[in-house]
Amino acid sequence: MRRRTRFNLASVVALLGLGLQLASGAEFDPTRPTLLVTGANRGIGFAFAEHYARSGWNVIATARAPEAAADLQALAARHPQVAIEQLDVTDIGRIGALAESYSGQSIDLLINNAGVYGERAKQAWGALDAVTFEQVMAVNVFGPLKMVEAFADHVAGSRQRKIVSLTSGVGSIELGRGASDGLIYSISKSALNMAMRKAAQALQPRGVIVALVAPGMVDTDMLAQSRPGMPSGTSPAESVVRMAVLIDALDGSYDGRPITADGERLPW
Repeated sequence: MRRRTRFNLASVVALLGLGLQLASGAEFDPTRPTLLVTGANRGIGFAFAEHYARSGWNVIATARAPEAAADLQALAARHPQVAIEQLDVTDIGRIGALAESYSGQSIDLLINNAGVYGERAKQAWGALDAVTFEQVMAVNVFGPLKMVEAFADHVAGSRQRKIVSLTSGVGSIELGRGASDGLIYSISKSALNMAMRKAAQALQPRGVIVALVAPGMVDTDMLAQSRPGMPSGTSPAESVVRMAVLIDALDGSYDGRPITADGERLPW
């Protein structure tokens, strides 16, 4: 019985030693690892895209409005291996279409960074708003879960096979931060932790590592929104450098529990 050998487009291009030209205009090097990061137009998401692009990775950087993402456009102009893709993680159809457009492309690292805090006044105890709840949960929980589901084959077919979702210490039930401070956002991060635990269980047989990392206090628009008047945190670039070291070290010994950018365990 003859055994068939299967090739995907990326592997054929790699054998030929050629770059892979994408519809976005980016040119991927099939010999280099590939990152997909959501919410890459600013803050931590942009810092991730910039860090890995500078490290020579192929980068798929998504944004809800790429035409307004000036820093991301400039990054792609400097690094031809950066592809910018339009994506709102609440648009399930678009997630599926994006995954299909990269069929055959392995993704070594998927980072679920896109997230929203929600309007503070509408998630204070005594003023809880159903629309705000649905919006925050859709972006912070279901969006990342669908990204993992849609891109599972891409990640499982890569060399590194890693998925990282950004969580927060406010999602820890054990720590139990104040009930009136970002109640819905805190609930969404607790739910994200469970969503990624379930995703990890589903993908464990395929050798995929699904990790939860809390970046801590980082100087972003979200931090300013959640803690107005409070001192700023570390810069996104500094935070990403620490997280990238942590991500690089992830292996089969990781137990699925949330960790900080410094590698400390966060209680559930």
